[in-house]
Amino acid sequence: MKKSIYSMCGMCTVRCHIRAEVEDNRVTWVEGNRHILGGALCARGAAGIALRDDTERPQGPLIREGARGEGKWRQVSWDEALDHVAGKLGEIKKKYGPESIVVSSRGGPWQGLYKTFAHAIGSPNYTNHDNTCGRNTHHASLSVNGVGRKGLQYDYKNARHLVLFGRNLFAALLLTETRAVMEMLQKGGRLTYVDVRVTETSSKATRFFHVRPGTDYALALAMVHQVIRENAYDATFVDKYFKDFSALCTFIEPYTPAWAAGECGIDEDSIINFVREINEDRPRVIFHPGWNLSRYNDSFYASRMLHILNGLMGNVEMEGGLFFPKGPGDCGVKPIRTVDCKKPDIERADGCGTTYPQFEKGPGLAHLLFPAMKTGKPYPIKAWMAMRHDPFTCMPDPQQQKEYFDNCDLLVSIDTHYSEFGWYSDVILPESMFLERDNHIIVQKGLKPRLAVRRKVVEPRFDTKAAWDIFRQLAVRMGVEEYFPYETIEEFWKWQLEPTGFTMADFEEKGFIELTDKPVFYDRNELEGKFKTPSGKIEVISQVLEEAGLPSLKPYQSPAPPPKGKFRLVYGRVAVHTHSHTQNNPILHQMMDENNLWINTDEAKKLGISDGDMVEVAAANGYSGRLRAFVTDFIHPEAVFTVHGFGRQVPRQTRTHERGVSDQRLMPGLLDVWDQAGGAISLCESFVTVRAAQ
Repeated sequence: MKKSIYSMCGMCTVRCHIRAEVEDNRVTWVEGNRHILGGALCARGAAGIALRDDTERPQGPLIREGARGEGKWRQVSWDEALDHVAGKLGEIKKKYGPESIVVSSRGGPWQGLYKTFAHAIGSPNYTNHDNTCGRNTHHASLSVNGVGRKGLQYDYKNARHLVLFGRNLFAALLLTETRAVMEMLQKGGRLTYVDVRVTETSSKATRFFHVRPGTDYALALAMVHQVIRENAYDATFVDKYFKDFSALCTFIEPYTPAWAAGECGIDEDSIINFVREINEDRPRVIFHPGWNLSRYNDSFYASRMLHILNGLMGNVEMEGGLFFPKGPGDCGVKPIRTVDCKKPDIERADGCGTTYPQFEKGPGLAHLLFPAMKTGKPYPIKAWMAMRHDPFTCMPDPQQQKEYFDNCDLLVSIDTHYSEFGWYSDVILPESMFLERDNHIIVQKGLKPRLAVRRKVVEPRFDTKAAWDIFRQLAVRMGVEEYFPYETIEEFWKWQLEPTGFTMADFEEKGFIELTDKPVFYDRNELEGKFKTPSGKIEVISQVLEEAGLPSLKPYQSPAPPPKGKFRLVYGRVAVHTHSHTQNNPILHQMMDENNLWINTDEAKKLGISDGDMVEVAAANGYSGRLRAFVTDFIHPEAVFTVHGFGRQVPRQTRTHERGVSDQRLMPGLLDVWDQAGGAISLCESFVTVRAAQ
């Protein structure tokens, strides 16, 4: 029997809306939801069918029998696996206290389920991967605007000018965003792009700043300097909503375009001309404040300047600018119910909000949990449950991480595939892949908010379960089932929707429920109370930072050049793969089976390396790997670049096992190199040697 089912993709964390066709429990077609994406879907989404057919993923719950990482497993029933995990958690809770248990995830709209489980069993220590992604941007936004990085969104489609610092959005694809930017460009909008190498996004740019690695902050400072010098800002908006604007004017005086040109290795006139362009285009100018801004030691301050530049444009709550994302309440709809449990009144082990008052407690910072594993202070960390989160691939120096994790009595991986962390864990609880599972209903905020849901398209091929079921069954065994008021997904959905007046039938027409048919904007002249800073204004001088003994406006420090014979390692994404999740996918592996090393033409010549040669890249800890050189003029000579996620060490993933090089293994010591104001690990502060392979 043929069926057509609306659902949501799960091949990356964007979660695009899709429509799938099914016959006899096999997916025969998948495309983007035509009501949102016009049928468009990226290569990763299309390869979801291959993921379902892949036999090199966990086919049932596994309990480790040999040493950690040895790869000796015993496949067991779900009852045995869940009893085992709940029993171990109970023992740890009794001996060390519930706070000794960590639950981590990739984050995203369903993370409330995992956070609720952690809080319900008594632990404050829920965390996610954001310490290696957007935490600098998040804390920067909080310090300037009083809302986190998702507390303001962007109307790309109607912008006249979009400015991106390393946000390679035509490779790190969000299809709705990418389509909106293309529409903006087709209408004559301008795109300015900043990076150390030429990328897919720079090829679409109307202006490209090819900068020296580590100098993003310098360029942002010069932009602010010139904007103020030429009065290329909205003085009325600044007068009304800015705090300490005069302090910004004084601080920015020495950071001229001429100074930045020398620091960044670009042309002075190009900075001046850029500012004149945005003066023509404002207020419909968007400075994206950074995506994966876990890069340099001053990335937090670069992001702060980008947030401040948005404020200077006066672009808040208007077409082509920034807006506060709207939810059901803005559309006269009651909110859906979500599982929730009050956070235990216990200090987080990572010190976020206490030892480090500048950091939001929220999901904290995963790398700051490691000292507690080693020292037992403020208390021991003895269990770590990772829900679709791979610390060994997300964070640098997995060998050092293993030494920390060996202090834990229990490591659990819940995932659709074998992660590096999962292979080292004590228990693997396999989640059904996205076509095989339902998820609870979520709110997707925006100018036109909606309710969305992932629907199961086919029955699981193997003995796997959905996360809502895994966590509820663990909660039952731990005696906290009252926080999970359902037994089936249908009961869950009904409970969620009850206050709204909607039913599941309302999802049938489009796969989602629109809460309004027109964009919702606030009155930009009445934004009092929207900026959640202590002053209620856009804060140039942040009260939170100053009270923590940190500067709001940090004087620029030039990054040290690479030591002689070395290069700064930078990493990034491609449109074909999702971080480290998809390298073993049968289709995507054929499209890109290993990473290569970008190296500047002149530097390669000095080393006797030609395009396509095998090279050896080595880190200070002795780790080295071999991969093929991509010799090009289009990368800064101080840097080498590789795509993240390769060099995988899981033997059961035969297609990708030891293919390419692991960038995180080339980052020794970086677990301890992190932004003191933003919190994120500085992943591009590692230097490597390169030589022709013998």
